[in-house]
Amino acid sequence: MRLFIAAIGRLKKGPEHDLVARYADRIKKSGKVIGITALQKVELNESRATQVDQRKREEATSLLDKLPQDSVLICFDERGESPNSRSFAKTLGKLIDSGTQDLAFVIGGPDGIDPEFRKRAAKVISFGALTMPHQLARVLVLEQTYRAITILTNHPYHRD
Repeated sequence: MRLFIAAIGRLKKGPEHDLVARYADRIKKSGKVIGITALQKVELNESRATQVDQRKREEATSLLDKLPQDSVLICFDERGESPNSRSFAKTLGKLIDSGTQDLAFVIGGPDGIDPEFRKRAAKVISFGALTMPHQLARVLVLEQTYRAITILTNHPYHRD
């Protein structure tokens, strides 16, 4: 399975960039065991439209243009469910076991994700109602993905 981390906004050099690189490297190395064959980062500029709804639509269109057509989408949005790490790992494992070819984790821009785009998602996940910069959301997505891989490969998990 190819894994895509798709985000609106560009990640600049700095501590968040370093953490993203660290977890991406860990995912590439440990994910092979469970069938993750590639990790690709997709970064898109924020829309410059003046209306919020138009910005979200334009960003959704840009995301769909950059991702493989049949990608399974998991959106990270404050209106989603808040699974624990084991539940997130179970979701990832089921997608791998079902033969999913392309999985895209999508992080919207400052205005969030277009509602129609969100409807296309297999799952919408929230890290809580707190507002956070997309750079930190990207770090959390990668960290939780790495944690899910370690859970799926039976590494000791401190919550057991």
